[in-house]
Amino acid sequence: QVQLVESGGGLVQPGGSLRLSCAASGFTFSTATMGWVRQAPGKGLEWVSFIRSTEESTEYTGSVKGRFTISRDNAKNMLYLQMNSLKPEDTAVYYCTKGSVYSYTANPRGQGTQVTVSS
Repeated sequence: QVQLVESGGGLVQPGGSLRLSCAASGFTFSTATMGWVRQAPGKGLEWVSFIRSTEESTEYTGSVKGRFTISRDNAKNMLYLQMNSLKPEDTAVYYCTKGSVYSYTANPRGQGTQVTVSS
């Protein structure tokens, strides 16, 4: 079965950086579209970024474009999200997800990792 385990969250000051990682297993990672979604306190699930099986095709929601970079290592079954210039509004639980952006609310996802941006 699909297993997704996120890590790398934490508390960071505004303007800081974090790198999230996701270890995937239970499916053929190299051919899967993968992504990151997040849920801020009191808000609904929001898609952040998606990447197809090859790194040539990526998508970012408008609020993170130019600040976040999604990448993958198909040899290690790992998904990453490099987050720079973090803002307080980036505070959320971040989830690794398998599947396209078009079905992001229904895609399987991990347990999440908390990212808190605060001074």
